Amino acid sequence: MKTPKRRRGNIAASIGGWSARHRWWALLIWTSFVIASVLVGNAVGVAKMKSYENANGDSREAGRILDGAGFKDVASEVVLLQSGTMTVKDKGFRDAVADVRKAVEATGQVEHVRTPYDKEPSPVTEDGGTALVQFDMKGEGGTAKERVQPVLDAVAGVAAAHPGLRIEQAGGASSDKLIGEAIDKDFVRAEQLSLPITLGILLAAFGALLAAVVPVALAMTAIFSATGLLALTSHLLHVDDATTNVMLLIGLAVGVDYSLFYIMREREERAKGRDRRRAMEIAAATSGRAVLVSGVTVIVAMAGMFLTGNGVFMGFAEGTILVVLTAVVGSLTVLPALLSLIGDKIDARVVHGAVRAATRGRVTWRRVLGVRGGESRFWGALLGPVLRRPAISALLAGGLLVALAIPATGLKTGPQTIDDLQGDYAIAQTFKRIDAAFPGGNEPAVVVLKAADVTTPEITSAITEFKKRAFATGEANEPFAVSVNPGKTVARIAVGIKGTGSDAVSEHAVRTLRERVIPATIPGAHVTGATAGSMDFNEQLGRSLPLVFGFVLLFAFVLLLASFRSLVVAIKAIVLNLLSVAAAYGVLVLVFQKGYGESLLGFHSTGTITDWLPLFLFVILFGLSMDYHVFILSRVREAYDKGMRTEDAVAHGIKSTAAVVTSAALIMVAVFATFATLSLLTFMQLGVGLAVAVLIDATIVRAVLLPATMKLLGDWNWYLPRWLQWLPQFSHGEDEDEGEDEDRPASDRDRVTVPVG
Repeated sequence: MKTPKRRRGNIAASIGGWSARHRWWALLIWTSFVIASVLVGNAVGVAKMKSYENANGDSREAGRILDGAGFKDVASEVVLLQSGTMTVKDKGFRDAVADVRKAVEATGQVEHVRTPYDKEPSPVTEDGGTALVQFDMKGEGGTAKERVQPVLDAVAGVAAAHPGLRIEQAGGASSDKLIGEAIDKDFVRAEQLSLPITLGILLAAFGALLAAVVPVALAMTAIFSATGLLALTSHLLHVDDATTNVMLLIGLAVGVDYSLFYIMREREERAKGRDRRRAMEIAAATSGRAVLVSGVTVIVAMAGMFLTGNGVFMGFAEGTILVVLTAVVGSLTVLPALLSLIGDKIDARVVHGAVRAATRGRVTWRRVLGVRGGESRFWGALLGPVLRRPAISALLAGGLLVALAIPATGLKTGPQTIDDLQGDYAIAQTFKRIDAAFPGGNEPAVVVLKAADVTTPEITSAITEFKKRAFATGEANEPFAVSVNPGKTVARIAVGIKGTGSDAVSEHAVRTLRERVIPATIPGAHVTGATAGSMDFNEQLGRSLPLVFGFVLLFAFVLLLASFRSLVVAIKAIVLNLLSVAAAYGVLVLVFQKGYGESLLGFHSTGTITDWLPLFLFVILFGLSMDYHVFILSRVREAYDKGMRTEDAVAHGIKSTAAVVTSAALIMVAVFATFATLSLLTFMQLGVGLAVAVLIDATIVRAVLLPATMKLLGDWNWYLPRWLQWLPQFSHGEDEDEGEDEDRPASDRDRVTVPVG
């Protein structure tokens, strides 16, 4: 008989075995790594992204010039004065303006105060009923929020003294303080909710305190160490402030999931009567390998964001790759060491025993959970009809997902604006009133001109001509302001534009400036600002989307093909994941664009989805959905390699992984759902999108579509063309256990036959 080809060694099993045998060394190395990462990270600090690094195209070049021009970092503020009965010519209005000026100057925190009555007046509406008082905060703009409270109090005092006028303050420093603090509190609350919710679900799943604490502890140490590493890498690639929040979101989800996969398998093997060492070896060889394959797939998906060329996406990729990598390393190294150290004490009952005692034995957790002998009775009952009627099941489940995905064809994106801020924020309403009274005043177009000397008569005359022609188009308006850097090499020209700042009117105004006015007056100048930045971002995103999608899909396909040695498995995984992502997009459109969830979630729809969200969701969801897919398929393949028919292997794989997949999905859904409680609509969309996608993925896709399609395909699931037979054959299970797998003929292990019945 021909000697069978030996399978490639299992790296995860080797690492896990070493860690279990040298548990104290493994724990010491991991602890030292975490402590060193945190200390070094705190010492060097995270390098935050410069303002222009999140821009693209012409906006990025304009921002780069401004960043190096040496302009003073100034936080500008305005006070809105508005009346329905008086105008700026009336004494009452004049007195209020004078009181505002006097009050803010008395704080000693402001400079360059401008009113409607100065030589260079601040803006006034045509009807004279609305005016602005403008001023700058003293000191560095980045720290102005720490000094703005006395100014806010002074303006509030003037408002109380003039009840006939609306007097409200807004600006960079005040919004950073009032809105920034509120959003920071939101994130803290979400983070504080995530941990107890995760612990609660783990306690319910395991019924054991240690088994619940270990995954959370491992996930948090992975997050801490990854954040420390981010401080180092961020000096090479700067990151956005939100990167650490995204790292927490992803790190907690995958870190806990990976531990769940490992611990559940080890406990299952112990329940079968395996000794501790053998149970650990099997868990390392099976769940450990699934963690490794899943982690690599997630990392590859995240790496796709590097292809966007956008600083925010690249920073997200940097942070999420680090946190997933550390979670994988921790799961493969320190987790086996911990399980080896704790032993069967990890199974010490807390919740389950209490339930049993309270009900005098009538209710046991195994009955509630529906698990007996390592397999779920609930999912087994659901799986029976699916496998008996696979075509109908696949048609119904697929049809449901397609129906959910249809609204995604009308997905409309838009930039983040003040309208994204949900809740009762008075300053947000002030910004909207200012924008209504002075269209384009809040977010003007910023034209950047660089020359050897921008104060020469020729350039000064060109700027004057620029203003004249811009206003003549009817698409630009006041306020118009020119500032020059200390070196007189850069002029920054702020000009108001028509529209809301995010509509087609504003975009047309920017194109008019770029294509008609600037070439005729100040050629070579660049345009930035909120509207221009959004336009450039969308253009860059349109160019990079095919690259990102192609990269993620291709490399995920290659990884799955190499891991499972099956062309069908790889293709089907891609299709199912795309279907679940499309369904999540459809739900997002229905809820946040159409507004069907407004009353339930407590938000007001802006009619758009934040422009960066669809790509980010695709990358994150595609990566995370591989967790379940790889874990379930590894178990199916393991059973198939032991001699089960494909149908039986599918049933066994789904039922034996149901408990851990259900628990992992609940944790992910709960963690992601906490972000739906934030004040920013963008993060509400992110949280709901992730939660819905994971829920769909763990139920409709994994419990119905996956088994139904595998039953229909039979042994064709494992089809591999002859020209790909050179692919390495990796172990999916305990093939070295008692020599079972290697003693079996290769023809039995690698068969492709059609099962009977």
